[in-house]
Amino acid sequence: MAVFPAILDSSVLFNRPVTDTLLRAAEYGLYRVHWTQRILDETTGSLIKRSKMNRAQASHLQEELAKAFPEAMVKVPAKLIEQMTNDDDDRHVAAAAVIAQAQIIVTFNLSHFKPIDLAPWNLEAMHPDVFLSDLFDLDSRLLERIIREQCKDLTGLSAEDLLAKLETHVPNFVSLIR
Repeated sequence: MAVFPAILDSSVLFNRPVTDTLLRAAEYGLYRVHWTQRILDETTGSLIKRSKMNRAQASHLQEELAKAFPEAMVKVPAKLIEQMTNDDDDRHVAAAAVIAQAQIIVTFNLSHFKPIDLAPWNLEAMHPDVFLSDLFDLDSRLLERIIREQCKDLTGLSAEDLLAKLETHVPNFVSLIR
């Protein structure tokens, strides 16, 4: 199976249960994860702003992501960002996908990545529910194993509790797992 690259947008990285599942899938080699420093800064900035973590925890999260995925970081030239025509706030994400040679941007914020803006670059914005469901289609047993491991690692959280948390954001994927 060829491992393909995908960009995870900050809107996805902010959602901890979904992020956990996505990153575990990347650890198992179902796809190659990529992001930029700006994506990570937006993610941790939002987590701090919403009191989900403090600055020290945010810094620790970024350090752990860099250790776990040393090849994930993409540097994007400003000139390429300027060429993007999608929403101004997320042009850096589309440019990162071009640099990473990713065809998929995983995001909850599909309105910032209209097909007309992405088509010239052979990019597609994909909701994490669709992305995880596609990964399930690639290797259902591995995704089931990932969910079991995720439950085991999240002390005190039953499989049904985890699926309930995920279902709010990725309902089709959860129905496949069930």
